Amino acid sequence: MANIGLLIAGGSGNRMHQDIPKQFIIVNERPVIIYTLEAFEKHPEIDAIAVVCIEGWRQVLWAYAKQFNITKLKYMVTGGKNGQDSIRNGIMELEKHYASDDIVLIHDAIRPMVSAEIISDNIRVAREHGNAITAIPCAEAMMQTEDGIISIGSYPRDRLKRTQTPQAFHIGHICDLHRRALEARITNSVASCTLMIEMGEQVYFSTGSEKNIKLTTVEDIDIFKALLAAKRSDWLKD
Repeated sequence: MANIGLLIAGGSGNRMHQDIPKQFIIVNERPVIIYTLEAFEKHPEIDAIAVVCIEGWRQVLWAYAKQFNITKLKYMVTGGKNGQDSIRNGIMELEKHYASDDIVLIHDAIRPMVSAEIISDNIRVAREHGNAITAIPCAEAMMQTEDGIISIGSYPRDRLKRTQTPQAFHIGHICDLHRRALEARITNSVASCTLMIEMGEQVYFSTGSEKNIKLTTVEDIDIFKALLAAKRSDWLKD
């Protein structure tokens, strides 16, 4: 049974306000997406990698993959008009090459700090339960608001999870889910986990990390650089 990493790199990153897509921004002499690719390349349980790439950048990415010795990258498809479209493009391509019970790990290309432990637990939970959504506890107080200015109540944080990626599924199941979503005219779900819920299915959690950040703003790039440079103090316990 194969495990395939599917990196979603189809976005233009408007919130970053840069001249190139954020997944191709250079940090410490390598593009962000290469850090993400290397995490899956080095993981012993990942058999192949596919990338959904923003239009016009596919040849650039193939060149980077060759330069940085990403040997597991086997497939590349063009992104769609939104995240749900891009994911569907990727999984439908994988469906042509893999069995329905093989596992696809759908991951944001702009989460370059994903660890081997996160990937391993995502695979474990998906094999046990049929899907796995990387998540972390909600540590902040959660306030309800109607207008974004004032709050009229709060929500218990112990009933909330903050989702990350990877999010893993059997290829046959996630492809069928996307086909049924189109029939139901659900076309712009925020993430695979929200699409699952919208389609009446339950999801299972695997273990994430606060370090598994998504690079959305320039401030996130600063945090990413700090994490790359950081070394945990010896006296801190895991």
